Amino acid sequence: MSRCVLECAAAMPAGSTPRNTATLRDKTIFITGASRGIGKAIAIRAASDGARVVIAAKTSDIHPKLPGTIHSAAEEVEKAGGQALACVLDVRSEDAIRSAVDRTVSTFGGIDVLVNNASAIALTGTLETPAKRFDLMHQVNVRGTFLCSQACLPHLLRAQNPHILNIAPPLQMEERWLSSHLAYTMSKFGMSMCVLGMAGEFRSAGVAVNALWPKTVIATAAVRNFPGGEALERGSRSPQIMADAAHAILVRPSRERTGQFLLDEDVLREAGISDFSGYQTAPGAELIGDLFV
Repeated sequence: MSRCVLECAAAMPAGSTPRNTATLRDKTIFITGASRGIGKAIAIRAASDGARVVIAAKTSDIHPKLPGTIHSAAEEVEKAGGQALACVLDVRSEDAIRSAVDRTVSTFGGIDVLVNNASAIALTGTLETPAKRFDLMHQVNVRGTFLCSQACLPHLLRAQNPHILNIAPPLQMEERWLSSHLAYTMSKFGMSMCVLGMAGEFRSAGVAVNALWPKTVIATAAVRNFPGGEALERGSRSPQIMADAAHAILVRPSRERTGQFLLDEDVLREAGISDFSGYQTAPGAELIGDLFV
């Protein structure tokens, strides 16, 4: 279970020229839920700079319905030019979190960036949400984010440019975001509240805590498994847009921006990118807006 494995780097879409030339070289990036989807894309993008990447996720063995494992993701990271540490991690376990963080520090000497990407989703109404599913979403999304941040912060406080990035939505307390899938929204807004609270708590120490969310649907395994997933995927963008936006956030000086809720497209526009067509799953298809946007 300690095998190291890595992935291939992703380039910006043709014609895009980001203004920021800073890199994540030699930074240690701890990413939860990094065996596939957005987490893996962020890992590979960081690896293309020469970062040290911790693939912290549950899938150690091949899953019959989901692509990728921590080991295959680590192999891609290494192919991209980074160093990888594959850690089996269920973020519901405080002991497992502490163990993964200790192993990271023992292997790489510290932690510079935490990306809280692991998430559970069920877009069900109040009457259709079993207690087991409610508990899963809150244990993974809110509790997992809080405990991973808590475990990493002592090391982040010693880093030169420390960042926590939560893959969480803008915190908009409006009925429309709560009425259709209350349990899920509560859990994701809990991640967003961690952004505001920790940003204020650790601002003076120079730890940036921000949220990143996609403006459109992102083509992930979760999307493909939804009813009508084929149509959703056609109207989506690849996880690479989130990876490039995350990179643009994480290379900035941590004292410049904290406590912000950022959309991938806005971050990339600020970085000098205006053509997003290269990110589309189906070129020319009408894009579908993501939840909470």
